[in-house]
Amino acid sequence: MHIRFIRTLLFALVMLSLSAASFAQIGISISFAPPELPVYEQPLCPGDGYLWTPGYWAYGDDFDDYYWVPGTWVMAPEVGFLWTPAYWGWGGNGYVFHDGYWGPHVGFYGGVSYGYGYFGEGYEGGRWDNGHFFYNQSVNNVSVTVSHNVYNTTVINSTTVNRVSFNGGTGGISARPTSQDEAVAREKHVPAVAVQTQHAQAARTNPEQRASVNHGKPAVAATPKPGAFSDRAVVPAKAAGAPYNAPAKHAPVPPAANTPATHPENNAASPTQPNKQPEANRPPTAQPNKQPETPRAPTAQPNTQPEANRPPAAQPNPRPEPSRNEPAQRPQTPPPSERAQPQHTSPPAEARPAPQQQHAQPAAQKPQEQKPQEKKQPDEKPKKDEKPPQ
Repeated sequence: MHIRFIRTLLFALVMLSLSAASFAQIGISISFAPPELPVYEQPLCPGDGYLWTPGYWAYGDDFDDYYWVPGTWVMAPEVGFLWTPAYWGWGGNGYVFHDGYWGPHVGFYGGVSYGYGYFGEGYEGGRWDNGHFFYNQSVNNVSVTVSHNVYNTTVINSTTVNRVSFNGGTGGISARPTSQDEAVAREKHVPAVAVQTQHAQAARTNPEQRASVNHGKPAVAATPKPGAFSDRAVVPAKAAGAPYNAPAKHAPVPPAANTPATHPENNAASPTQPNKQPEANRPPTAQPNKQPETPRAPTAQPNTQPEANRPPAAQPNPRPEPSRNEPAQRPQTPPPSERAQPQHTSPPAEARPAPQQQHAQPAAQKPQEQKPQEKKQPDEKPKKDEKPPQ
């Protein structure tokens, strides 16, 4: 029995320590700040025992956006408990969300001025007295016909009123917890009740509550009771705290536009013509008009191949006369099979007419060798490419 009591006590202590730590913050850090608080009116208090819980910006990691949880009236879970609102605070490398909680005193909520009794420090909207909650009518929308426990005390706000919704960081509130706030943080706390959790979940699943959609001006800024998003007493925001647009991280990232710049050697030949770069890798068949010219060169001009080794003076024109065989150049004369005169079967020296050889070789041949050729000339038929002698 004694051992069971010790185990129960240890378990209770562990749960209290875990619950106290859970109210400090949740494990999420956002790189960009939440929007400013929207401007809206507080709906009428529905009855005695309801305490005002101001609206706040929460974050949905599944759709990467802030969404507005409307302010609403909530029944206190215990007599004597007050609500400490949630807030965002700079955590060194991002904005960290600090969850709200119920307790006998209002603790530190980042110095954020939520209004309606929450002006950055403590709570001026009401107090508990003999088991009943009394409302300060000067800062709350309370009807005396509905709530009889009211009083009227003017609140002097010594803090600068603005719409900033976070503490620390660039442009954030510079408030710090006092020693009293630190003592309150060590007290017994109760988390948000079930209706508050359902209320926040309803805001999370409503796309119109997202900051990227409403631009800081939600259509449902406050409700008379938790989850009453369709109630006719729903209050829309009159204005956004400041113009809000989704941060640049929500815009699509353009693909790398200068991909060729990572390989400058590919554009060295034509830096001003980036569209021709892919032609360097095309197969040979992609340029049929250029590559086949190399093998056609020897077949398209068969008569010009022997002329490549001759000096320019020996080739005045492309006619067959420059290819005659002179005595000094007989070793270079191509065989009859390569010549353009397939009708002659005689040796190259005897295949040409004598009159033409006399003009080209007057001193190289003797008169005795030319006379027999003059007699044979009339009997031969003229060649296709040569004219008969006149």
